[in-house]
Amino acid sequence: MKQMTATELRDYLATGVSTVKIDVREAHELEYGMIEDAIHIPMQTIPNQLNMLEKHKNDPIILICRSGKRSEQIGQFLEQMGFANIINLVGGMNAWATDVDTSMAVY
Repeated sequence: MKQMTATELRDYLATGVSTVKIDVREAHELEYGMIEDAIHIPMQTIPNQLNMLEKHKNDPIILICRSGKRSEQIGQFLEQMGFANIINLVGGMNAWATDVDTSMAVY
């Protein structure tokens, strides 16, 4: 699994690369903001969504949570399931809000 800081991820996304962004936070956390085009799939529901995610098995999948811990756990799980290109946002949305989009709240 690749680990990217918020600024590294911002720069990576700016290249126009096609990615799947998955926000694994709980629904109530989304009020603090989301990265554009992210799909909300709460952490505990990921195992039930594997069929839907299967078509992205070789695509860059960016995992997002509040601090980077839950997304890292999901990244490890997806790698065990054969997903090849997982990227974890180090520091999560709090790092994104601090380093990239200061209009978002840190919580």
